[in-house]
Amino acid sequence: MEQIVMLLLVLSVVVLVGIYFIRGRKNGKLLLVVNIVAFFSVIIGASILILGGGAAAAGDAVQAVGQYTKATDGNGGMLYISAALVTGISGIGAGIAVAAAASAALGAISENEKVFGKAIAFVGLAEGIAIYGMVVALMMLSKV
Repeated sequence: MEQIVMLLLVLSVVVLVGIYFIRGRKNGKLLLVVNIVAFFSVIIGASILILGGGAAAAGDAVQAVGQYTKATDGNGGMLYISAALVTGISGIGAGIAVAAAASAALGAISENEKVFGKAIAFVGLAEGIAIYGMVVALMMLSKV
């Protein structure tokens, strides 16, 4: 029952934020506050939905975690955390690089259309950072 309530709460926040954006309000600070509130409410709601499985599921989870830690000698958790960090940080870096390269590429293309191929190549190189991070994370997870 509580999972349904949390799901409805998360969906209502998403719908309200969607209505806010569809109406087209352009106040920058208010828009930032709405984005932050929506993001954290969805994250908290999803966490409660995932973690609120009940006592029977918690007992099963404890047994599964106990068996997993015995199988991996206790290093599995740090491996997953490090793989997540590799993927997340490389994704953030790629996003920053693509933002800078794509805006410069659009400016260059608007002045001279012949530089399209070179500009796209630089944007692709910036996107490769995220792919490298994902490959490293997959290599780390293959050790499990």
